[in-house]
Amino acid sequence: MTVTIALDCMGGDHGVKVTVPTAIHFVKNVPDAHVILVGLSDEINAALSRHPHNKDRLTVIHAEEVIGMDEGPAQALRTKKNSSMRIAVNLIKEDQANACVSAGNTGALMAISRFVLKMLPGIERPAIASFLPTHHGQVCMLDLGANVDCSAEHLFQFAVMGSCLVTSSGGSNFPSIGLLNIGSEDIKGNEVVKEASELLKHSSLNFKGNVEGTDIYRGTTDVIVCDGFVGNVALKTSEGLAQMLGKYLKEEFHRNLLTKILGVLASPVINRFKKRVDHRRYNGASLLGLRGIVVKSHGAADVYSLGFAMQRAYEEVKHSMLDAITDNIKVPEQREL
Repeated sequence: MTVTIALDCMGGDHGVKVTVPTAIHFVKNVPDAHVILVGLSDEINAALSRHPHNKDRLTVIHAEEVIGMDEGPAQALRTKKNSSMRIAVNLIKEDQANACVSAGNTGALMAISRFVLKMLPGIERPAIASFLPTHHGQVCMLDLGANVDCSAEHLFQFAVMGSCLVTSSGGSNFPSIGLLNIGSEDIKGNEVVKEASELLKHSSLNFKGNVEGTDIYRGTTDVIVCDGFVGNVALKTSEGLAQMLGKYLKEEFHRNLLTKILGVLASPVINRFKKRVDHRRYNGASLLGLRGIVVKSHGAADVYSLGFAMQRAYEEVKHSMLDAITDNIKVPEQREL
């Protein structure tokens, strides 16, 4: 089976300078992949002309509009029907592509994807899910910002989708799930979290109970579930902490001549450390719950990191993630406590 990915070539901070080389590199390394390059065709073709490429596995589709990174989701949905992002998502609905990848405006991508593709049966709201590094590998965390207010049922649905995402990404066939809370005890948390815990306990999922913020990077579970408000704050806090530690480390090694020499001697260790925590290796947030596979790349992604986002979309298609979610979800009235 050939996996066809529609790539929004105009999205992100760098546009075709990054998206086109990434697509060329991706099809070169993934034999059964085909990429549709969507965007301003003159810019795409000019970028293609600068790199040797397989013309049979790259297709260009023109889009005359581009959604800006600062445009509101509603405005983009109403006024940019011929944008590269909208056309790329439409290709999934029209069965011309199996997945879409974009580094563009997150709000616009979510709004357009939900409007065009609709929701899977039994799923009420989409969720943003991504992988984070841990002591033992990686953890899938969701929601990371799509839903500020959630019901217990929404959290249960996130758990199902996160579990299917882990499996489709080559992880465990029976992923462990933790519910992010202010304590591991059952009495902790608000009523929504307590009710979600009961739903998860009486499900067929591999629910391990409540987990705390310190468990995120310990790798206590394969999946961590929370509402979008908590998830986004936790993610941005982690990013800020990582940047601060990196800055502190650099400052200490440049403090004087002796520390500079020590820095040179320690460079192999530092480089291995950087590789282990390199956020680019975890690029690609999945928009789960839609009737199609959509992956959001970081706007500042380079060729290396955007390739990981495309690989995520490819794996979700190959492992039939949408079918797995549909098979594992049940509407509330079908489930007994």
